[in-house]
Amino acid sequence: MGGTLSGEQIRERCAGPEPLVAGYLDLDAQVQPNGFDLTLESVNALDGPGRIGRSNADRVLPGLSAKSTDERGWFRLVPGAYLVTFNEAVWLPLDVMALGRPRSSVARCGAAIHSAVWDAGYHGRSSSLLVVGNPAGLELERDARILQLVFFRLERAAGQGYAGAYQGERLGSG
Repeated sequence: MGGTLSGEQIRERCAGPEPLVAGYLDLDAQVQPNGFDLTLESVNALDGPGRIGRSNADRVLPGLSAKSTDERGWFRLVPGAYLVTFNEAVWLPLDVMALGRPRSSVARCGAAIHSAVWDAGYHGRSSSLLVVGNPAGLELERDARILQLVFFRLERAAGQGYAGAYQGERLGSG
């Protein structure tokens, strides 16, 4: 039967032989009643245009330039668009998909995080678009919880999981 995974179910799946989320910093702080908070690993500014065509062969991603933290581990961001990467690796089985939503504090600081659907079968250390709209900018500390993943159990497992270009991204040896 389909439905949203509770915090207890997420915790159980993280502790199992095939963890739903790996590389987390503090399971107690990151598991929420209805999701899992992902933490900030890095921030990159977008350098140049991107291009999306009808075919994946026509896809061109913009260049990236890494943003540095100050001596205390804070990113100081002026208004604009950034690609944020998370510390955690997500391993979605064929019976689970996820949606990422910004934590409410991000919005209350004048920023938004945009994330695509996390398809059943996806595994990797993903990234999302952070848009800082606050004219005064935004400060984010490395490892801060910024996005909540909400997991949905499918009524029926997918026959084939995600097999796109981002499968296995940033997993080190993969």
